[in-house]
Amino acid sequence: MKSKRIALLLLLFFIAISHRTYSQKKTTKLEKIRNIISKKRNFNKEFGFGYRIQLYNGNEQQARQILTRFNVDFPDRFSKLVYNSPEWKVQVGNYKTKLEADKDLITFQKKITGIIVVPMGK
Repeated sequence: MKSKRIALLLLLFFIAISHRTYSQKKTTKLEKIRNIISKKRNFNKEFGFGYRIQLYNGNEQQARQILTRFNVDFPDRFSKLVYNSPEWKVQVGNYKTKLEADKDLITFQKKITGIIVVPMGK
């Protein structure tokens, strides 16, 4: 009878330890996943994510002319003028994937030549 109690206590002890170890491993994995997600969000905030179509890279006067012409030809599309010393850039769109940007690139190439898809933040 005494040996059965000891065996039962040992069994319960090992079950408790193994459950605790499993829970710690599970928690550690969740913490790692949350840490990776947090790092990715911080990276996206700092550097941006997605793609834009760059229409021009050069001097300010030409950039403003191209931006104006683009806004006349495609008034419903987002466009912006970006200054990265010493060059001005005309960029359009906010695309999550390169495929989305490539679709509009084909449309825009009918009116404007020499345009490219660039990662956001460039």
